[in-house]
Amino acid sequence: MAVEKSGFSWRGIYAITDDSPLPLQEFLDRAQSALDGGVTLFQFRSKVLDSREKEDRASALLERCQDAGVPLLINDDVELCQKIGGAGVHLGKTDSSLSTARELLGLKAIIGITCHDSLIRAKEAEAEGADYVAFGRFFPSQTKPEASPAPISLLREAKSELNTPIVAIGGINAENGASLISAGADMLAVIHGLFGTGAVHENARALASLFDN
Repeated sequence: MAVEKSGFSWRGIYAITDDSPLPLQEFLDRAQSALDGGVTLFQFRSKVLDSREKEDRASALLERCQDAGVPLLINDDVELCQKIGGAGVHLGKTDSSLSTARELLGLKAIIGITCHDSLIRAKEAEAEGADYVAFGRFFPSQTKPEASPAPISLLREAKSELNTPIVAIGGINAENGASLISAGADMLAVIHGLFGTGAVHENARALASLFDN
């Protein structure tokens, strides 16, 4: 079973930063727009920055998230999360093990696991103590165009067999996200659909409104 995180609602928009080559202040302004637009959870993800730049940018983003009362997770980097005091990590198949991350970050940390299109992997992650599992991609993705597609029916199956919160990811926007919520997604993880245009606040509001119904 997942560790219960006091005071956190597993419902809403899960913002993930992109690797656009933006100056720090513009990066933070766009993140603030997402926070003001109503995102529930934030993840810092970078595959191009060096370790110092990652730390500086993640630390600055953490301050914004803490001011907004939104947890900040770090993608793939348990050491960075521990160093800056992030709320937890999101781990892929080739990253640190869940048990190692839990040992280093403690029971209060949020730890999520990528499960792609595998319900078996999700069940294993739940048994190991994951706080959420992420399935996808569900729609064509600009971030990971090579990722294998997952059927929306997987969300219905997962909802009936898991107790752990379910995150859907991959090509999600305000036009297609409702179908994933109806199928069982507790949260929608969004990159391009949130940050792909200059209207970040409007995108966040439109996405967050999908959970009002």
